[in-house]
Amino acid sequence: MSIPFIITIFIIGFVGSFLSGMLGIGGAIINFPMLLYIPPLLGVGHFTSHEVTGIVAIQVFFTTIGGVIAYRKSGYLNKKLIIYMGISVLCGSLIGGFSSQFMSEKIINLIYGVLALLAVLLLFIPRKEIDNRTIVEIDFNHLLAISLSFVVGIAAGIVGAGGSFILVPIMLSILKIPIRVTIASSLAITLISSIGTMFSKLVTGQFSLGPAFILIIASLIASSLGASAGKKVNTKILQLIMGCLITLTAIKIWLEIFSHI
Repeated sequence: MSIPFIITIFIIGFVGSFLSGMLGIGGAIINFPMLLYIPPLLGVGHFTSHEVTGIVAIQVFFTTIGGVIAYRKSGYLNKKLIIYMGISVLCGSLIGGFSSQFMSEKIINLIYGVLALLAVLLLFIPRKEIDNRTIVEIDFNHLLAISLSFVVGIAAGIVGAGGSFILVPIMLSILKIPIRVTIASSLAITLISSIGTMFSKLVTGQFSLGPAFILIIASLIASSLGASAGKKVNTKILQLIMGCLITLTAIKIWLEIFSHI
């Protein structure tokens, strides 16, 4: 790997991990398109979609570790939510991760585009203000949470994600979970999910060790910094940032898909 290539990957990993820690997402929604498009745009390297899914899967695991550690004493981690959705999304991610080795790059990008589009739509669904509830007052539909997280886990496993960029809107708009509890708990759920995704990508050889190691270093440095910053930022600003990021990513992915039709 050349020095410019290493620096590019590190910056991508740092930016993605900082934002993921701040927004309670694993980072795949940000790093997948950046790894796919920025290195060839700068002329420093190139990854296939399969390689990106593997690299991102490993990066998400380490990013969420830093985020969960930062939130462990915050009081925002909902254990019941984490257990129900975490186990379900883990099962789904194992299925999706192993299945992805038989899919073409176009199919993987298409699934990613659908997930991003769904995330954007869910974020813009009007919802009642519920952010004042305490963590002990939070209740949710258990069967719905299990079902949705399992389906998300399959799709997220295919693209190498933990699924948080779609789980966060689901938790906010469908399960009606307060945003700070959503951000903290989604990191823990994504950590569990990423175990299955990472394992399946490693077993099937869908990763590149060198770039993954660089992203791990960037993740460990940036994710906890992002989580600490997220605690101090207004919740509406957090949602706005999240919505803008996912919207831009969805537009880019779909433009790419339509350009090859």
